[in-house]
Amino acid sequence: MNIEFITKDDLKKLENLLYEIKGLLKPGQGQSKQWLKSYEVRKLLNISPGTLQNLRVNGTLRYTKIGGLLYYKHEDIIKLLEDNSR
Repeated sequence: MNIEFITKDDLKKLENLLYEIKGLLKPGQGQSKQWLKSYEVRKLLNISPGTLQNLRVNGTLRYTKIGGLLYYKHEDIIKLLEDNSR
């Protein structure tokens, strides 16, 4: 009869492996998206559609239009928040 022991180090390695696998299965978990749609920006900033339009029109917030959808860079939104947090 062959007896094998599992050490704490082995369990830690297994835990790390499971954590990496879990990250691969849910790639969006814990990471922010690079591009956000208008409704996501409004929800994030808690603003109305008109306010978001004003931010676009006066050049405060850059956007990209593809088809009929507007997309905003997440980093631009973070920069907007940081610049206005005085």
